[in-house]
Amino acid sequence: MRAGPDAQGHFGPYGGRFVAETLMPLMLDLEQAWLEARRDPAFHAELRRHLRNYVGRPSPLWRADRLTETIRHQAPTGKGASLYLKREDLNHTGSHKLNNVMGQILLARRMGKKRIVAETGAGQHGVATATVCALFGMACKIFMGKTDVERQKPNVFRMHLLGAEVEAVTAGGGQLKDAMNEAMRDWVEHVDDTYFLVGTVAGPHPYPAMVRDFQSVLGHEARHQIQQQTGRLPDAIVAAIGGGSNAMGLFHPFLDDQTVAIYGVEAAGLGLDSGRTAASLERGAPGVLHGNRTYLLQDDDGQITDTHSISAGLDYPGIGPEHSWLRDKGRVNYVAATDDEALDAFQKLTRLEGIIPALESAHGLAYALKLAATLPEGATIIVNISGRGDKDVPTVAARLGVKL
Repeated sequence: MRAGPDAQGHFGPYGGRFVAETLMPLMLDLEQAWLEARRDPAFHAELRRHLRNYVGRPSPLWRADRLTETIRHQAPTGKGASLYLKREDLNHTGSHKLNNVMGQILLARRMGKKRIVAETGAGQHGVATATVCALFGMACKIFMGKTDVERQKPNVFRMHLLGAEVEAVTAGGGQLKDAMNEAMRDWVEHVDDTYFLVGTVAGPHPYPAMVRDFQSVLGHEARHQIQQQTGRLPDAIVAAIGGGSNAMGLFHPFLDDQTVAIYGVEAAGLGLDSGRTAASLERGAPGVLHGNRTYLLQDDDGQITDTHSISAGLDYPGIGPEHSWLRDKGRVNYVAATDDEALDAFQKLTRLEGIIPALESAHGLAYALKLAATLPEGATIIVNISGRGDKDVPTVAARLGVKL
């Protein structure tokens, strides 16, 4: 299950490289640079040094005792799995995004690029990109939908502080897909000195595989840490999915472990049948967007439809192509959590464990809480806490009727 993609970047019928002719030489150069870097021990040594000393890896695996006891109190006798939290929120900049950004910017420097462009939804990818650009003295431009600029003001300010130029995208719905469109246009116009830093496991080949490989560090760590703490592999692992980078990072090292059940949790928004959702696997169909073939939310004419989620980071109409393939193969169970369920999980984790999670992570936790109540007490579940919730406090306050 871990061997893909093929030489053309396909995971079964998904993935590939659907780009304009002018971009094809760039994609081939990027693929060659990535293949050479993968074979170079010096590149991996440099990446490990930065992950350890700058990012702060390894991130802890925390057994959530109070949350586990609460589940057991409410579950039938003998039920209530132990919950373990992979604490990516403790990385520098507060999310898993920095793992991938560090890897890609080291690659961009190796390719001689001086300028970085990126897209962002919730802003964590933008903050991580601006941070590493500041570290290495690189020019940085971040594209962000106007809707997301409004609901993620703290992260927009952080990007400005770090020296990045932030452009609010007004086209379309002013969301993540629109920001990605504009970032790709900028890349085409500045091909000589610019590197396009994709933040999730989507886009044309080799981005889905490359981002997956950089994020797999968190899954490798979790696999080692749970065996150290419990003496065996977990019974289940759970992560939220928008584009799907934190989920793929956790899932990939476990794909060949058939005893481990894997769950990816999409944003159901106001409900799967409400018409206001971001669940592209549950309510989408295969199509082509942003350079790859994958499941997309679209109408009968193939036009991409608007999405909705309380979480800006999950508000994307597609998903990484490897997730689409894993869904069809049946290796990963893709489920969904609504805005209200995520908000409830957000508050439970905050009050019972003293951890304020990102609303993205709260979607994964919401499903894990339901799953844990159905499993025996001896079972274990790892939930990826992909980021911290500081950026989401204004959104949560507004939903709770609190004026800050």
